[in-house]
This record gives sequence, structure tokens and C-alpha cells, in this order.
Amino acid sequence: MSPDFCTDLMKKHALVLFLLIVALSARAQSVYNVLDFGAKGDGETDDAPALQLAIDKCTSEGGGRVLLPRQHTFLCGPLELKSNVELHLESTATLLCNPDESLYTQSAFGENRGEGMMWIWAKGARNLSITGRGTIHGNGIKFMGMELNDSYELKPLADPAFDPRPHVLTLIACDNLLIRDVTIYEGAYWTVHLVGCNVALIDGINLLNNLKIRNGDGIDLDHSKNVRIANCHITSGDDCICLKNRREYAEYGACHDIVVTNCTLASRSCAIKIGSENMDNIYNVLVDNCIITASNRGLGIQNRDEGTITDVTFSNIMMDLQLWSDVWWGKAEPIYVTSYPRADGNHKDANWRFPKGETQGRCGAVSRITFNNIQATSENGCFIGGDTPEKVSDISLNNVTLNLRRQTTYANGIYDKRPCKGESFVTGRVYGVYIEEATGVNIDNLTVNSYLANYEGKVKYPAKTLNPVHRLKNFVNKTAGELSQ
Repeated sequence: MSPDFCTDLMKKHALVLFLLIVALSARAQSVYNVLDFGAKGDGETDDAPALQLAIDKCTSEGGGRVLLPRQHTFLCGPLELKSNVELHLESTATLLCNPDESLYTQSAFGENRGEGMMWIWAKGARNLSITGRGTIHGNGIKFMGMELNDSYELKPLADPAFDPRPHVLTLIACDNLLIRDVTIYEGAYWTVHLVGCNVALIDGINLLNNLKIRNGDGIDLDHSKNVRIANCHITSGDDCICLKNRREYAEYGACHDIVVTNCTLASRSCAIKIGSENMDNIYNVLVDNCIITASNRGLGIQNRDEGTITDVTFSNIMMDLQLWSDVWWGKAEPIYVTSYPRADGNHKDANWRFPKGETQGRCGAVSRITFNNIQATSENGCFIGGDTPEKVSDISLNNVTLNLRRQTTYANGIYDKRPCKGESFVTGRVYGVYIEEATGVNIDNLTVNSYLANYEGKVKYPAKTLNPVHRLKNFVNKTAGELSQ
């Protein structure tokens, strides 16, 4: 081996080693440990200023990972996330919401200050991530009033138009989002709220709200598009996953191209809901391979504003539903498809519920909604209805099995239309599918196994509606006596 060859080989090895050192150094420089910015992590000191310093430094230097290290609890007031930042929580690291209500002054709904403030938030950020096996804790009970049987009372407000309860995570007009693996506990209000966001993945998170906290939504997609929610476990007092178009954020347009898959859900309200706020359009939605337990309603379309809801498919869903008190919307309806004008109101946010300058609402059309391969055990049947027959149309139920049995002592045979103008409830007996007003309901292979004393059977629809069911075939109806044979 010649001396020149050895020299060249040594030079190559030295170059490779130098490049490796540079790469490792660059990688190390991209991690911003919040302890290095003055955070204490003792669960008592408000570490928001230190965390904000780390985030600001990270984004100003082109991005990287803001690290919350293990075995620390970081008490934190309001915190702004920014572009190209990965907020990473190591296992046993906790980001804990500061319970001091006076800290929360930035509204989660812009000029409407009556429905909560922001805790962790971002606006106009790109390439934002929240990752890790650590915990984000909303400290929700600290913001609640007295505990009741199946809920907490809301604290009385000094100003009815200002609610200081913090939403856990509010992301507005953000692009290319990732929320993965984290556990989120006990939000005091909405938990994950995406407003006007484009391209987002929420994957593998545990979202464990207290089931007694009112308004404790899990994930709200508001005027957002190209969003995927997968492999999540969600428990929440209010809706687990909800798609909507709030009036406060009208400038962000329609909510569309949404996929929800492989999730397990439990709610005192509706596990997966579309509405009720919808002043724009919601379309191209696919919900697949989910399990719902102990919920007050399973799959709900609840249109109460002038926007439309079209081209939605629910498939391969298993549900175990039960009744809860009237604090919660819903009456254990496995499938619920409705469009009614919103109730006239004088509540704290009435000025935001109706179009500007108007005092009464109107509702848009709901059409091309499909349910495939649905299995449900419940105390009540399905409900489909609108304020006029044509408002709800082209609804398909294919391969649906309902097992109707009592699980609580709450009255059944009641269907919940809230929040609607006029009567809030439809009362009577239990049917497999109750159609109040609709056009073009297609039912193929519906099986109802009923153990209920007040079960009427079959499909009910009003005689005044001209042929609302275009197709009803392969209907199997068994009562308790037949099932016991």
C-alpha cells in the first residue's frame, strides 16, 4: 500500500468524521431545553415566561425542538406556539395549566369573549408539532363549580359576556400541523380546537377529559380542511370529535376533506358530531373503524344554521350507548341526522349565533349521508328529521343492527332536537328509526333486536310526508319474546 493511498484514506476518514461532528452539533443546537431558559419545573412556579423564551429562540433560529424534560411539572399560564417549533414532552413531563383565572384574557373566539379564553395557542404558524409521551393537563376541575351527580356546575360569572375558562389548545390559521402521542387531561373548556387550519394530523393521542365537565369538547375542527384524526382514545363530557363552522371565524371558509379512523370514544354528549354551529359548508367527511362506549348519542349530524352538510360516510362503527341527564344533549340515539332552525336565545353568545343584524336563524340542507356496517346497543332508536321534508334528503342506512335494551332509569322513547326553535323533544315510543320529516331515506338490511317494553318496532314516519322512504328492504324485527325463544 503506497504512502499516497494511505494519506488519501486518512483524509477521507477525517472528512467523514468532521461532517459527522458538524451534523451532530447542528442537531444538538436544534434542541431547546426549557430548563436552560430558566424554567423550574417544580409545579409551583409559573414557567410560562421561560417556555416562551425557548419557543421564541427556537423559531427565530429556524426551528427545532423545545424540550420539556422528564420528571418535571411545568406550571404554565398562556403560551404562544410559533412556526417550525416542535413542542416535545418527554415521558413523565407535565405541562400544567395555571388555575389563576385572571391570567386568561385572550378570547378563543375573537370578539366573542363569552365562551372561554386561550391557554396554549398559535395563529398563522407553519410546521408546528406537539409530540412526546408526556402530559398536557388542563386543570379543569379548578375552574368548575360544585360537583353534581353527572356534571359540575359552572361558576357564576361576574360578567356574563366574559368567561375566563381556558381552552387547552387553540390553533388558528395554521398549516402543516402534527399532534402525536401526547396525553391531554381535563380541559376546562374545549381541548383541541383547529380554526381555519390546513393539513393536520392528530395521531395516537390520549385525550382524557373529565366526563363531568360541561363544554369539555375533545377535538373541534372549525373551518378546517385536509385533517386526519387516527388511532386516538378520547373521553369527554361534551362531544369527542366535532366538525363545525363558527360565525366568529367566517373568513376561513368551509370545513372539508376530513378523515377520522381507528378511534375509541366515550362522551356524555355525542361521540362524533357535525354541527350544531355551521354558517358555511361541511363536506367530504369519512369516519371509519371506531368504537363508541357509554355515550349519550353515537353519530350525530345536528345542523342548526344556514350552512349545508353533504357527502358524509360513517362505516364500521360499534356503539354502546346509554341515557344521561338533560344537562347533556342527546337521548341515546345511535344515528341522528337533523336540520332545524336554531332556537331564539338571549344567552351570552346569542349575538354570535345568528347572521349579523338578525334575531332568528335558518337551517341549511343535509344530504348524501351514508351509514354502513353499524352495530349499536342502546336504550333508544335512530332519529332523522328536518323542519321541512326536503331539508334532509338522500340518507342511506346499510347493514345496521340495533340491540335495544334498558341500561338506566331515565325515560326513553324521547328524541332530543336541541338547540332548535319550538319543541325541544319528540316524545312517544321507541322505534328502530324515527323519521320526523325527510325525503329519500334508503334503508337496506336493518336488524332490530328489542328488549324494551315500549318498543313500537319498524320505521316510523309521518303520513303527511309523501313517500319519504324510497327503499326499505331486508328488515328484521325481533321483540323480547321472540329473542328469548
